[in-house]
Amino acid sequence: MAKSSTSASSASTASSAARASGASAEQISTMPPSYEAALQELEELVSSLESGKLPLDQLLGGYQRGAQLLKFCRDKLEAVETQIKVLEGAELKPWVQE
Repeated sequence: MAKSSTSASSASTASSAARASGASAEQISTMPPSYEAALQELEELVSSLESGKLPLDQLLGGYQRGAQLLKFCRDKLEAVETQIKVLEGAELKPWVQE
């Protein structure tokens, strides 16, 4: 099972690099399977953008992909918050680590 996880991680990293380096619109519109995968891709993308080594066209594509990933992450967090509110009777209580 660890093998498939490692393979998926490698594939995700490779696709992240492809998107950061000027990927097609079809590749850019594909969303990661999870919040964690989106966050990892976003972190890698920010690192690439901050490096200053990408051409202008790739910077624009990377920025667009980053905006999509950010929206995806925010939407996921909002959905979880809504579920928590439902579970807590519409009153969001502060989480206390035990």
